[in-house]
Parts: sequence; C-alpha cells; structure tokens
Amino acid sequence: MSKIIVLMGAPGAGKGTQARLLQERLHLPQISTGDIFRALKNAQTPLAQEVREIMERGQLVPDELTIRLVKERTAQDDCNNGYILDGFPRTPAQAASLEKLATEQGNQIVAVLIDVPLEMLEQRMTGRRNCPVCGEIYNMYFKPPKNDNVCDFHPEAQLVHRADDNVETVKARLATYEEQTRPLVEYYKSANLLRTVDGTGEPEAIYKNIERVVAEQ
Repeated sequence: MSKIIVLMGAPGAGKGTQARLLQERLHLPQISTGDIFRALKNAQTPLAQEVREIMERGQLVPDELTIRLVKERTAQDDCNNGYILDGFPRTPAQAASLEKLATEQGNQIVAVLIDVPLEMLEQRMTGRRNCPVCGEIYNMYFKPPKNDNVCDFHPEAQLVHRADDNVETVKARLATYEEQTRPLVEYYKSANLLRTVDGTGEPEAIYKNIERVVAEQ
C-alpha cells in the first residue's frame, strides 16, 4: 500500500531538509499547499478559477476547496506510489478530510513529527548566521566559524544575522506553531497514526529514523 507521509515539525526542526531527503531517496513528490496555490495562477480548470476569485477578494480558501485542490494535485501520475505533504493538513478538520481522500486513493497515512526541544529550536534559529558572499550557513551554538563572526572561506566577509532571527520573534513563531499544531498532533496521536522521531541528531540519522518508521507503518 502506498504511503501519504504527513511531515510535521516546528520552525528550526529541520523539516525542509528531511522532506528533500525523502523526496530524493524514496522518489516521492513533495506537495505543499503553497506550491499548489502558486500553480493556480496559470491553471485553466474551473476549480482553479473558483479559488483564484476567492484569493483575489482577499478571503481565506475554505477547507473544502483546499482538500479538492490536494485531491486534484495528488491524482497526477507522479503520486501513484505515494507522496509527502508539507503544510497540509493544518487542522483536525483537514486531517479528517485527508483520511477520506487516503481511503479513496487506497493509500495509508503516516504522520511523522520531528521532535526538537524548545531551547534547541531557539538556539538553532537565533544562532543562525550566513556569509553574504558564498551563502555558507553557520550557527553560533552548533557550528560556529573558526574566527569570530567572519566566514571560514571569505575572511573579509562579516557574517549576516537575519533581522527576524531575534529572540522575541523566534519565541513568538514557536508559540504560534505550538498553538496551531498541537490539536493536529493530538488528532494523529489518538488515531494511532503519529510517529515521533528525535530531531536533535545529525540529518542523516534523523532521516534513517524517519525512513524506518514510515516502512513500519
């Protein structure tokens, strides 16, 4: 049975890295509602037109239309052997709709939560620095440069600290994530579809754990 991998994780948990590895190694498409909505600009279907009109009015796209968009996208041939969902579902109502879709498609859902302690998430985000010349990424806690605040490869370049990687903004983002995602985590836990992996190790070790729990489900 093909799998629908619902990948969850707080900002800074490494969800993007793991989604990319899953996509490359399991040969599954990574589908985000953001990508679907962006593709609507050029799509010539009645559903696309309906959603475009809602967005042009500045309104939120209702759950019922969002799941129809996901259904339309996942009906394409590249999803025949399963797919990875990023950013959907966001609510228990959307999760219930996805379960119905999975049954229709003959797929099995496995929800994977990449779990990282709050303090480490804060350090990962507030400690980020990057080189303006080559884009090399450092972290003042976990991967500092050899010399204070300059790139190892471009010593003339002062590392850049993004304005929104400050403590207050990061705490607010994590609080919002916790508030919005907790009901979804509880939903999948009660449905016995949630698998939690430790997100504190090296990306390769985290990937192996994700691959294992997906295969076991």
